[in-house]
Amino acid sequence: MRSMKGEVVLNVPAEKAWEMYRDNEIISKINPEMLAQAEYIKGDGSPGSLRRFKLGPGVSKYVKESTQKIEKVEKGKSVTYSVIGGDLNRMYEPYKVTFSFIPVQGKEKEMCVAEWRAEFEALTPATPPPEQARDAALGFLKWFDKFELSF
Repeated sequence: MRSMKGEVVLNVPAEKAWEMYRDNEIISKINPEMLAQAEYIKGDGSPGSLRRFKLGPGVSKYVKESTQKIEKVEKGKSVTYSVIGGDLNRMYEPYKVTFSFIPVQGKEKEMCVAEWRAEFEALTPATPPPEQARDAALGFLKWFDKFELSF
């Protein structure tokens, strides 16, 4: 299986970034151009839950929708899910993503590193690695700073 990762530094404590990512109402307001709606269609965000992301016009040329099955949750730290429906599922199988929020040592109350990591297999040799998905995810995470400031 292939893998790819990326990270951004946020001026938000890890615990706050975690809460923002897990809360459908908040995450749907951060940047509607990128993520128009998030909803748990089964469960409450614990392992086995299903979550649907409807992407906004800023990324919908690449991916319009993604349904995810939550595999593992480390409360306050990370969530791992497998994409089980949507556009990415037509390009990669499996496609598993982990979002982690890691406090910056010495600045735990102010900053964190938000990491995106994917494990995937392309369905065809012509399918490129999910660099667009990585870039979109990291670009979206950067908006956490701006949204946090708007509270």
